[in-house]
Amino acid sequence: MSTPGTTPPPGPDAGPGLTSATEPARSDTPPKSPAAERVLDVLGYVSRRRSPVGAQTVAAALGLPRSTVYQLLTALVRRGYLVHFPEEKTFGLGLAAFELSMAYARQEPIARASRPILERLVDAVGESGHVAVLRGSDVVYVNEERAKGRPSLVTDVGVRLPAHLTATGRSMLAALPAAQIRAVFPSSSSFERRIPGAGPESLRELRALLSEAAERGCAVEEGEVTEGFASIAAAALDRVGMPVASFAVTFVAHRYDDDARERLATRVQAAARELESRM
Repeated sequence: MSTPGTTPPPGPDAGPGLTSATEPARSDTPPKSPAAERVLDVLGYVSRRRSPVGAQTVAAALGLPRSTVYQLLTALVRRGYLVHFPEEKTFGLGLAAFELSMAYARQEPIARASRPILERLVDAVGESGHVAVLRGSDVVYVNEERAKGRPSLVTDVGVRLPAHLTATGRSMLAALPAAQIRAVFPSSSSFERRIPGAGPESLRELRALLSEAAERGCAVEEGEVTEGFASIAAAALDRVGMPVASFAVTFVAHRYDDDARERLATRVQAAARELESRM
């Protein structure tokens, strides 16, 4: 199944205070530490590139004087956050940046940040919810919240399930480039099934499901993980549009008509947007 969770929106919009998945929150207040912000701007820009970049490219992208950029790059190299490749005249991420990313993972920020959102989502809809992250061709569940009176599911924290079968997995796969999908699912043997006849069995079938999920802004699975149950999920994306987690709610399929499912989808999408605003 898939993953859910967050606070219901106050109306048809995602709610006040939420920002775009691709742009950091902005303030009209002038920065109190412009030098620190410039350092972080440079580090952030380099981290979002697919390969090392030159100082002139950084200066042009950030609108900073070239001399200032060289000073900032030199400081970041000295502290180990960047590495200079003199032959190429470029800069890339250093070991200190890698260590910072490992510390981020150890502190489980996604699980911590999503937990209260998931709890409010489950309270609002009265169905069980989950939060999952994508790990290769699988999803791993990092949060689960069971609604009162609802049966236990297979989505306990730590459980791995095939991403192509779950709503959480599909919602996150839908945000990935086509080449990455092809690399994750290289052959027909990649498409295992839990229930005979349920779920995509080829890359073509999966792509059709992912296209639908991308268009709707949420993904659905029904009877592909557990017979008689369905899930609706929406992915939270980082500032460059890559999936970081997915919220889902799971319910007895025959109890929800199309209109009721749309209402669930709206709640789940709002949960994902709230997580984006926190990351």
